[in-house]
Amino acid sequence: MDNTVGKNIKALRTKMQYTQQNVAHYLNISRVELNYYENGKRPIPSHLITKLAELYSVDEYDLYNDDEAALKTNLAFAFRMEELNAEDLASIASFKKIATNYFKMQNVLASNE
Repeated sequence: MDNTVGKNIKALRTKMQYTQQNVAHYLNISRVELNYYENGKRPIPSHLITKLAELYSVDEYDLYNDDEAALKTNLAFAFRMEELNAEDLASIASFKKIATNYFKMQNVLASNE
């Protein structure tokens, strides 16, 4: 399972053109620690899975999923930006969380009508 999560978080980070250093700073961990997670050498703590899912605008479940088609879909919709710092990543993650929650609320409201 650690290999699947690592592969997915690395693929998303690379597609979005984020550096390991920026993502590690956003997660408040070392770049070396992030590298261990991306290579499946260490299990990633659940609170970091949550933060990465928010940053990459995917469900936490998607990070555990080894379905190549699902990963390709997530990669196709990945927001890409160069020259971002850790504070920019935190802002992007916060905005994505708000947007995701808004869409979930809309779906719930629509299903209750």
